[in-house]
Amino acid sequence: MDYRATHQSLQHLTDSNWARFCPRCGCGLEERYIEAEQHLRKICSACGFIFYLNPKVVAGAVPRQGDSIWLVRRSVEPASGHWTFPGGYVDLGESVTEAAIRETHEETRLDIRLDGLLNIYSYSNAANVLVVYRATVIGGVAGVTPESREVRAFHIDEIPWSSLAFPSTREALSDYIKLEMSAREPR
Repeated sequence: MDYRATHQSLQHLTDSNWARFCPRCGCGLEERYIEAEQHLRKICSACGFIFYLNPKVVAGAVPRQGDSIWLVRRSVEPASGHWTFPGGYVDLGESVTEAAIRETHEETRLDIRLDGLLNIYSYSNAANVLVVYRATVIGGVAGVTPESREVRAFHIDEIPWSSLAFPSTREALSDYIKLEMSAREPR
């Protein structure tokens, strides 16, 4: 399976063709080269507003409980029916860590403590930057939500690799396992 192609097809478009009107005044946007930035940008033909197209930040957590990690089977697109760890967009007025905790509760009904940054995942063909934390379950009772059709604890040997939602899911879980294995090795 070509995970990178799948990831690209499931993400918001990263090109700028969809941006046609200024969000401030409603006039047309046109592409112009900005010498100071040495970059082609969408600029309003009337008011001069520069419409920067930046990636959205997504926060996620790999929640551990005992020897298992909790994953969710998505019930929303993109990748409905596929497995991932809980995560979602960071809202304005909220920190990335707060978003990881909130999204985990929204998608699993579990309360977590963040134990540290796992890694940051970004791809040139995707419009998101994913910040993933290691976490420990500290409360709550796992259950399905409007965003998850199934919530399940998996031992590391049981992770459904062939049914993961995104390349970032695969990479983060691989990184998590490597980190766990190195922590268990005798020093």
